[in-house]
Amino acid sequence: MTRRASTGTRAPKVSRPAALAGRLDCFAAVAPGLEALALAEAIALRLPARAEEGGFGWTGDVRSVLTANVGLRIASRVLVRVAAFEARSFAELELHARRVPWLSIVEAGATVRFRVTCRKSRLYHSDAVAQRLADAVERVVPGARAIGGSGTDDESSTHEASTLFVVRFHRDRCVISADSSGELLHRRGYRLATAKAPLRETLAAALLAASGWDGSAPLVDPFCGSGTIPIEAALLARRIPPGARRSFAVERWPGVSPALAREVRGALEREARASAPGSIAGSDRDAGAIESARANAVRAGVDDSVALHVHALSALVLPEGGRGWIVTNPPYGVRVGDAHRVRDLWGRLGRVLRERAPGWRLTVLSPSPALERQLQLPTRVIAHTSNGGLPVRIVTAEITA
Repeated sequence: MTRRASTGTRAPKVSRPAALAGRLDCFAAVAPGLEALALAEAIALRLPARAEEGGFGWTGDVRSVLTANVGLRIASRVLVRVAAFEARSFAELELHARRVPWLSIVEAGATVRFRVTCRKSRLYHSDAVAQRLADAVERVVPGARAIGGSGTDDESSTHEASTLFVVRFHRDRCVISADSSGELLHRRGYRLATAKAPLRETLAAALLAASGWDGSAPLVDPFCGSGTIPIEAALLARRIPPGARRSFAVERWPGVSPALAREVRGALEREARASAPGSIAGSDRDAGAIESARANAVRAGVDDSVALHVHALSALVLPEGGRGWIVTNPPYGVRVGDAHRVRDLWGRLGRVLRERAPGWRLTVLSPSPALERQLQLPTRVIAHTSNGGLPVRIVTAEITA
């Protein structure tokens, strides 16, 4: 490995945002395939967002970071980029690490962890990179302690109170970002009770955004499981901020006052409606799933806006008159032997909708064109993404008799 300047030479220039009191380089990470839907939502939230690979970015202040965390429905995590530089040796990395404004993010005595990825870089050992950065934090921040094992985005509760830095090395360029969210944003705080294969709240919100539903027309989910789609629909229709009932890592950053966090939540909550303009309903043949859905709806504060019923697809009843939306995540059948049963179920869904919902609009999460064909409806693909590690498509269709 070729070494560049030694630590005794003049420190190279490091590009980094201003202190938290100034303009911040912000980025919202979004699940692959959902970037366009999330960007449109951010603009509607009045964030000055611009499209970037893997999500969207903007330049803003701490208030905008709080607004994004409290108000975004589709994004997974909100980051603030605190430093960017090139490093081709560990000596260079250590030099730059000492100049990162750790004290703007990390409180005295805090626990810190790093999630590092290295691609096409001379510094390719992620654990060694994390150790150098941890050493820098512990030297600069009184009482700070770095814990090993960066983990994954699904790792949550054991590190809930720690400060996470996401570090990406690509072609010798290092970008260090502070995670302002804490737990991933799909963890709204209401879904303690779940049915099998629960849908992430952020993906449910993306389905609703892709459907074009504005909250005023009826919406029905005939495979609602633990109620994620109807609950997210009620939050959307009532303009209730998805993050209103949880806290975020940014609230623990030095200089971020509880009063500012309350002010941001209050400003978003003042736009909320007392009730949903249109009816929202969910059903499932599993009584246990509906029991979970009702408990989740109560925790979300929208139980009076969602009607939940136990019945099979064949007993589906839709509101009379006018146009409505079907937004749903039908079973896929990932086990051996499920294929024939699932094809029949999708075929029945298509028949029921053609008979009972002509003129309505369908938005569905689909794992394959083969199942979509069972609907016998003219479908259109809105986005490609994944659900539980399985590639899926968000598909819409106008329901015709």
